[in-house]
Amino acid sequence: MGHQNPHLHRHHEAVEDLANLFAKANHDLSVVHHRLEKEFQQIYPENANPMKLVYRIKKIQEDLSSLKEHCRELLIAKQKGVVWLQDLIDKAKTVLVGNRSLLQRMQASSGIPITSDSDDTAFSNFNQIIDEWTSQLRSKAGDVKQDSNAEDINQLLFSAIVQGS
Repeated sequence: MGHQNPHLHRHHEAVEDLANLFAKANHDLSVVHHRLEKEFQQIYPENANPMKLVYRIKKIQEDLSSLKEHCRELLIAKQKGVVWLQDLIDKAKTVLVGNRSLLQRMQASSGIPITSDSDDTAFSNFNQIIDEWTSQLRSKAGDVKQDSNAEDINQLLFSAIVQGS
């Protein structure tokens, strides 16, 4: 066990030589980087340093990618919110109209005169508000339920803005 394989010893030397070569190359690159940075600081004003501009551009590209994803998430959330709000409006209308109809039947069975739609200002105001909300939702976001195969207008607008910048 006391003697080593000469092949293994040469192999270790080759690996060590390669590691030393990489260490020297890394050191040389660091020296060149430092010299370039110093030279650029002397030649260019602070905001025009090409190395700093390259770093800033890379950072902006990373941030843009992240921003695109956040915008996509916001658009999806907005569309879900519009659909949810429209469903809420529809349910409120269904429940209130159903309750009004039930109240009218109870009035009729009790012999109490029934208030007509034209005489019921609260009901007329309610219908007007529901109609206004529905038209605002449709005009701002488009009728999301209308065509599930159509491309999303918001997504197209977002893509045009991002690609144009």
